[in-house]
Amino acid sequence: MSATVSPLAPKTFASLPALRGVRMATASAGIKYKNRTDVLMMVFDAPAAVAGVFTKSKCPSAPVDFCRANLPHGTARAVVVNSGNANAFTGMKGRAATELTAKSAAAAIGCGENEIFLASTGVIGEPLDATKFAGVLDKMHADATGDFWFEAAKAIMTTDTYPKVATRTAEIGGVKVTINGIAKGAGMIAPDMATMLSFVVTDAAIDSSVLQSLLSAGVEPSFNSMTVDSDTSTSDTLMLFATGAAAADGQARITSADDPQLDAFRSALNDLLKDLAIQVARDGEGATKMLEITVTGAESDAAAKTIALSIANSPLVKTAAAGEDANWGRIVMAVGKAGEMADRDRLAIWFGDVRVAVNGERDPSYSEDAASAVMKKQDIPVKVDIGLGSGKATVWTCDLTKEYVAINGDYRS
Repeated sequence: MSATVSPLAPKTFASLPALRGVRMATASAGIKYKNRTDVLMMVFDAPAAVAGVFTKSKCPSAPVDFCRANLPHGTARAVVVNSGNANAFTGMKGRAATELTAKSAAAAIGCGENEIFLASTGVIGEPLDATKFAGVLDKMHADATGDFWFEAAKAIMTTDTYPKVATRTAEIGGVKVTINGIAKGAGMIAPDMATMLSFVVTDAAIDSSVLQSLLSAGVEPSFNSMTVDSDTSTSDTLMLFATGAAAADGQARITSADDPQLDAFRSALNDLLKDLAIQVARDGEGATKMLEITVTGAESDAAAKTIALSIANSPLVKTAAAGEDANWGRIVMAVGKAGEMADRDRLAIWFGDVRVAVNGERDPSYSEDAASAVMKKQDIPVKVDIGLGSGKATVWTCDLTKEYVAINGDYRS
């Protein structure tokens, strides 16, 4: 973790229970960081069902290519994650590094290389010396333990100031199941799945095709609705695994995404994904403010999302938030440039409960003091009503501070 923890960090962290069928271990391989863990191995005792969503970047990392190739196999026995080096834009060397890691992990566990999944995060363009951690995978496999979620979350951090963890429970056919998740991310965070790295595991018995359907839908209102700086990473990876251990309690395996028994699980999963996504946005590099931007009255939900992201990604909106300036004119600018239908003379804008603009002009009862009071808070709700239709969307972002420039101006040194 960095020396100073984000002022938006959670006051307490969720306590994640051990989850049947999965164990974890971490190691310090010295890839970039000294005196801290930087490799995570997650081991599934029996083949687990797997689903994944990845970056839409046209320059994906070698581990993203590797995971995409293995996903159709449908089962996982291990995940190996490293931080400090993204193994992206590393050419043939990058592919060789993934092959060596997968070979070493498969040998340690005694499974096929198509049951191994990999993720890397950190600097782009630096060759990754996979021999640094290939040699420790045997020991990690032997040492792996179930009660290790918080340590696992710490091992995958880069510029994060705190580990991101979340847990939920639900019932499937009267049988209680648990979902645990960890994530990392603080910069180079923009939608288009999955905002850096996140690994979610449940002990439910659910087929991989059903998991994929749940995950692909679940990312839209969560990870794909938040942005720190509008930059989409090369390495974004979100994976969901189901160990199936709840079958021992009598949970009938779910084989269809339309199964009504999935309703509570789907709701719990979506809630967990949103929790992790907001934790990532709250740890935006240098962040001091959290903005929740809700757009209503757009032509469609998709149009509302585009407008909301136009506001959330505007450096002028974000710097106004950093300076606690209720400059609603910048919201008007961001709505106007979004490229979606808007009617200037129907537009209304709120900061918190304070309406600052209505019918295309400043609210007649506008109070600078009331609007400024909202901007002084850590959490700033912004609402924009386009006044045209029923489309709505909510996105989350943070402010843009001098500290963001300092962190990213100094990242490789």
